[in-house]
Amino acid sequence: MTEMRRVIEDKLKAALAPLELTITDDSAAHAGHAGSRPGGQSHFTVEIVSEAFAGQSRIARHRLVNQALADELTGPIHALVIRAKAPGE
Repeated sequence: MTEMRRVIEDKLKAALAPLELTITDDSAAHAGHAGSRPGGQSHFTVEIVSEAFAGQSRIARHRLVNQALADELTGPIHALVIRAKAPGE
């Protein structure tokens, strides 16, 4: 697991207590594009299921994830795809 992937995992677990969490490093597919960095770790997909999302709109769910990763989104993470669901969805 890459260092940034571990950071994402730790922060999302602490903030949202996910029942399911999958983090994919998509950086290799974006090599040479804007925001890519040598060594990757700049483009990620997060698939997360959490009770915290129950009754929340898609935008509110994304805001919760973005808040948990605020520091990383100002620099090391260039792009983040979020698939956030409540249990049973």
